[in-house]
Amino acid sequence: MVFFYPMKKANLYLFLFKAVVAGLAAAFVVLLLRPDLLGHQRPVVELKQSPTLHTESTQFGSGPVSYAQAVEAAAPAVVNIYTTKVITERVNPLLRYFFGDQYVPRQRLENNLGSGVIVSDQGYILTNNHVIAGAAGIEVLLRDGRSAEAKLVGTDPESDIAVLKIDLDTVPTITFNLANSMRVGDVVLAIGNPFGVGQTVTMGIISATGRDHMGINTFENFIQTDAAINPGNSGGALIDAYGNLVGINTAIFTKSGGSQGIGFAIPMSIARDVMEQLIETGRVSRGWLGVETQDITPQLAESFNLQDITGVIIAGIQRSGPAAQAGLRPGDIILSVNGEPASDSKIVMNQIARTSSGEKLRLKILRNGREFDAEAIVGERPPPTRRPRNRS
Repeated sequence: MVFFYPMKKANLYLFLFKAVVAGLAAAFVVLLLRPDLLGHQRPVVELKQSPTLHTESTQFGSGPVSYAQAVEAAAPAVVNIYTTKVITERVNPLLRYFFGDQYVPRQRLENNLGSGVIVSDQGYILTNNHVIAGAAGIEVLLRDGRSAEAKLVGTDPESDIAVLKIDLDTVPTITFNLANSMRVGDVVLAIGNPFGVGQTVTMGIISATGRDHMGINTFENFIQTDAAINPGNSGGALIDAYGNLVGINTAIFTKSGGSQGIGFAIPMSIARDVMEQLIETGRVSRGWLGVETQDITPQLAESFNLQDITGVIIAGIQRSGPAAQAGLRPGDIILSVNGEPASDSKIVMNQIARTSSGEKLRLKILRNGREFDAEAIVGERPPPTRRPRNRS
């Protein structure tokens, strides 16, 4: 007799073994591909990816590789300015005592250099006032090698702007950027004649905008840049990456006399307005109230018993000036000018200066804890007597 039972039992075990292996394999695949079905999720790392760079942004002559096209567009309009000044030596009291009227102080000629920008095909040149102040002669050298004697059209010491004019045929001109869209971080280039070595281009970024309280000019709203600006760059061009004029290089912050990465330029929004007034009338007219103002400090707020008050204190008033005629007094606090909060003395001064002579200013005043409204008829600001400093 032949028995087949052991053979059938072996087949059953083999079948069960294969089923278990297949089940484990299927579970492993599910765990690997769809762990969420088991109630657990894999951690996901989210990465920020930079946008795809376009091919044209990396071509020579544009973008971060080269700014040659911008320089080619702007540099021909940037000129070197050479001035001659007559310097009279100080009077020696001892020599004056011994020689009397026969003593004549000696004079000598002093040569200075700077830069300028041709802004119109009529030959008008924009530069700094301190570049040409007191000059007996002004010579302009163009990039193409031509030179001409320049005539002074007008100056404005309070913004440090001056306008010259040359008579040459077919002069190169620069394009203005008046959009006021320059932002901190935008690339800019400074073009000028540092130390008299010849036309030079330096690159940097806009480090800050609206810089004031620098003690450089009476009216300040500087573009700050780390593009190298050195003596001789004054009056030169600050351009954007497309070759458009955004500012006039005017001053540096330095302890060594050279560039330390903190330079200042007058924005075109200010320079253009001053230039147009100088060309049209030969002078700049600004509003004036005849007040000396001071910001409210914590110490002043405590002495005036002020709490949460934002304003500007009138520290002094000129007799018979517009403010005095409007009934204002020293110690009054200006809270607003034409509805705009008076949070800073520089801002208030600029608001007054932008107002034409003869117009009315609406002022909200705080006096002895009581608020009231006042109107002042703006006069014309008298000529300044203050000398600039920290020039490039």
